[in-house]
Amino acid sequence: MSKTKVRYILDTIAEMYPDAHCELNHSNPFELTIAVLLSAQCTDETVNKVTKDLFQKYKRPEDYIAVPVEELQDDIRRIGLFRNKASNIQKLCHLLLEKYDGQVPSEYEKLVELSGVGRKTANVVMSNAFGVPAIAVDTHVERVSKRLGLAAIDDSVLEVEKKLMRKIPRDEWTQTHHRLIFFGRYHCKAQSPQCAVCPLLDVCTDGKKRMKTTRVRNTKN
Repeated sequence: MSKTKVRYILDTIAEMYPDAHCELNHSNPFELTIAVLLSAQCTDETVNKVTKDLFQKYKRPEDYIAVPVEELQDDIRRIGLFRNKASNIQKLCHLLLEKYDGQVPSEYEKLVELSGVGRKTANVVMSNAFGVPAIAVDTHVERVSKRLGLAAIDDSVLEVEKKLMRKIPRDEWTQTHHRLIFFGRYHCKAQSPQCAVCPLLDVCTDGKKRMKTTRVRNTKN
């Protein structure tokens, strides 16, 4: 893909979602880490409903490990995989206290050592909590990148991330990550992408194929 085409895609999405941002409610790096951990296979909306009370009850790592894991499970029961996530939260808090004086580290290598923290979570925390440029590839970013041709359809999540990092200027990584999420969450949806009114249809091979299939189907009907 040419640099001109990449620039066109980035500028168009920027015009559509100039104020795109992290939609997980948090007030510090620790809360963000917990929220992102909870968001795996769960909507941000549901996570925010749970953390509204959770963050009132648990302020520090010490608070999470002061209760039985069963109690923490009950507190996040509305979240998918709540048992596994409750266990990871307590393990994460133990490690924060043992190695980092209860503070969330800002370095990628240290973040991914924490229980329940993978590459995506680490990138989200680094970029949103510490201002370190990063591109976190979630399901929306992966889908949109492949549909628009920024990545290949058979690329792994890591390959998608590396391609985006090469094609997008480093000082735009974080904001582009948010804009791609908004574009995928509210426009280029998994099941019902709005191809007919998409300003990027002229550069989207996937969208053109989808529209052609729709026209053929309508003609037959």
